[in-house]
Amino acid sequence: MTIGMDIDEHVGSVEAVRNAVLWGPSPDVARDSQLGRFAADLGFTIDEYEPLWKWSTAEPEQFWEAVWRSSGLKGDLGPLPHLVGDDMVDSRFFPEGLISFTENMLAGADLDMAVIEAGPQGVTRRLTFEELRGETARLAATLTTLGVREGDRVAVVAPNRTEALVSLLATAEIGAIWTSCSPDFGADAIIDRIGQIEPVVLIATSGYTYNSRSHDLTATLNSLAAGMPSLRHIILTDLGDVDVHLDPPPLVQVHPWPDKDLSAPLTMKRRSFNHPLYVLYTSGTTGRPKAIVHSVGGVVLKHASEHRLQCDVKAGDVCFWYTNTAWMMYHWVVSTLACGAALVLYDDAAIPNDSGAPDHGALWRLIDDCNVTHFGTSPRYLAALADAGYEPGNRHDLTRLRAVLSAGAPVAPEQFDWVYRAISDDLMFASISGGTEIMGCFVMGSPLHKVRRGEITCKTLGMAVDVLDERGYSVVGAKGDLVCKLPFPSMPLTFWGEDGDRRYRDTYFSGFPGVWTHGDLATNTVDGGVVIHGRTDTTLKPGGVRIGTGEIYRITEQILEIGDSVVFGYSHNGDEDVVLCIVAADDHVVDAALAARVRAHIRSGASPRHVPRRIYEVRHIPYTQNGKKVELAASAAMSGSSKGNASSLSNPQCLDEYRDLSTREAW
Repeated sequence: MTIGMDIDEHVGSVEAVRNAVLWGPSPDVARDSQLGRFAADLGFTIDEYEPLWKWSTAEPEQFWEAVWRSSGLKGDLGPLPHLVGDDMVDSRFFPEGLISFTENMLAGADLDMAVIEAGPQGVTRRLTFEELRGETARLAATLTTLGVREGDRVAVVAPNRTEALVSLLATAEIGAIWTSCSPDFGADAIIDRIGQIEPVVLIATSGYTYNSRSHDLTATLNSLAAGMPSLRHIILTDLGDVDVHLDPPPLVQVHPWPDKDLSAPLTMKRRSFNHPLYVLYTSGTTGRPKAIVHSVGGVVLKHASEHRLQCDVKAGDVCFWYTNTAWMMYHWVVSTLACGAALVLYDDAAIPNDSGAPDHGALWRLIDDCNVTHFGTSPRYLAALADAGYEPGNRHDLTRLRAVLSAGAPVAPEQFDWVYRAISDDLMFASISGGTEIMGCFVMGSPLHKVRRGEITCKTLGMAVDVLDERGYSVVGAKGDLVCKLPFPSMPLTFWGEDGDRRYRDTYFSGFPGVWTHGDLATNTVDGGVVIHGRTDTTLKPGGVRIGTGEIYRITEQILEIGDSVVFGYSHNGDEDVVLCIVAADDHVVDAALAARVRAHIRSGASPRHVPRRIYEVRHIPYTQNGKKVELAASAAMSGSSKGNASSLSNPQCLDEYRDLSTREAW
């Protein structure tokens, strides 16, 4: 018997309590949604999501073919069988299918809006699908002229503007493999990532502006040219507009962005469903970032299911996710183009702070001006608005906004309350969770479901998601490992580099044989939802009891005197101390009285097991380049461990104070 399958479901020791319903769609809206019509076509009602989900996982070939047909994707599924492989890790969908990423992304009507480019001051550029096709064709022709061929790698270091998007589409058009880093990464961090896959072309900007400050990248680009021997060409997106002085090695040529007068057709050549599309990277907080290779068909089909069915994205909608080009959510939101939706590209701070005055309304003015229907963000941004007392619903129109989505960390129950109080009482709020590794979601929202406080609404169709205890039993109401028991199209092709297949297997299939173990600590709820408590590699175990860090953050984030915090474990006297490091909010201090109050709140709001044994005041919290809090880095620094990769952090210098914590007196 495969662990985690064909076993009884057990209710865990934690009491299963139904959380309050905050919102639900009307029956008419649910029936008219794309998911409602999809379900009806298959013989399910809008009240039968659970049976539909079970069918989608029991009959994966039929389900994914139905998604393909209902989404109107362009390509050829190929002959049966549509799923091959002896086990989950070796499975491949549509092994003889043919598909083009560019063809599906650029299928919108000529004059329909495709791209809206913007900054803090508003919209700066708009492109129709016809114009976007023209830009893509010109760059594809340029890359071909430079000798880029199918299977070559093209790397991008550029802000979230049109050029980065066009580079992805053009690279896919010629069958090359695309990868990216945000321009705020340092040279070492960029080489740690894109250097692994040996790009032949680098598309980059020589500088960018963020939060009213200009940043010159010429030194970084010179370091990249010298540090990646495979590189032969650099295409500068801004060459000709500014005075750029690069000093690349003799074999590296520098070129301008293709001229608008260049005319070239798009071939839209269809390649294998499992042809590599792009490479993304894990955070790299515990070592060199893993380079994960994703397939064209897997990405297009998985995103079609999530965008159309789970999020109800339609032609004419406008989608905006606040992200840089390195985070997986960039790739995720780009694929809404295949729905015929317009894409908002924003390149600056979420809360611009010019001359010391934070502008909490910048993104919301943009949502209004662009008629955004789907807005994606992070719990950290929502918390910043709540702390500032900024309520978008009272300041902005937001009449077209139908969905707000959040990713990157667990959303606290109180943040659910804030969304429905401060933004709108009539929209779908979806906390979603998946990963760079799957280019999609295990759990997310749905236009058929009620939204319950503090819960991720449902398991994504086609994903055989479960929560298993340490024995491999499925549990409800108790914490366990988030797993997926059956194959899905967007599983990685491999990890790039030597022993990539072995490293891929060891990373995701060593926990429970034949089952994808994702590394999240989670709970199945009685209503079919899921609660994510944090990463299992940062799970605390005081007294041997598993505790998710998210359960402590949801308390600390409600305490006004705390500006930010990080929680981690510290081995001491054969046990693990829970350590809480606090950055004081403006005009506040960390003292014995605050420490006592924090402990009291955590004891009453979580449990005595969650109460920190040590509380310290620190100046900064370690974050990755993508804005994720890094407990492991703080823990390793305090323990004096050499584990970790400082180049993955946006502020590695902050670890110096953590190295001295064990010698300081704690509150």
